[in-house]
Amino acid sequence: MEGFPFVLPYVVRIADINYGGHVSNAAVLSFFQDARIGYLDRVGGFTELDIGGCGIILPEAQLRYLAEMFHGDQLEIGVKVGEIRNSAFVMHYRIERKGRPTAEGTTNLVAFNYQSRKPCRLPAPFRAAVAAFEAVTDQP
Repeated sequence: MEGFPFVLPYVVRIADINYGGHVSNAAVLSFFQDARIGYLDRVGGFTELDIGGCGIILPEAQLRYLAEMFHGDQLEIGVKVGEIRNSAFVMHYRIERKGRPTAEGTTNLVAFNYQSRKPCRLPAPFRAAVAAFEAVTDQP
């Protein structure tokens, strides 16, 4: 998927479907989380609870539907990191079916110390790993 250095294949499950017969809002946010978890692991063996000394917490998410998705659809979920700040970063997502976009969105993620229950600075090794991954995979 052009412009997205990490892509997670996903097949829509019956549990992802709502009463309207298509993928629910909650399911799309779960798709984003699954892709985010895969991205973090690929970048450096990170998890949402450990990005090198602290975890991340999600204070804001946005999603936009572009087309309905249905049970059995074979999707690709692309992830990339946009802006990186001192203690936060933005992840961008695109979901495609057969090369056509079905949804897109962003999540704002904040470095968070789960022991002190406070935000903290993004660890330098995490920042470096993301920068290296995005730079290497963005090249044609």
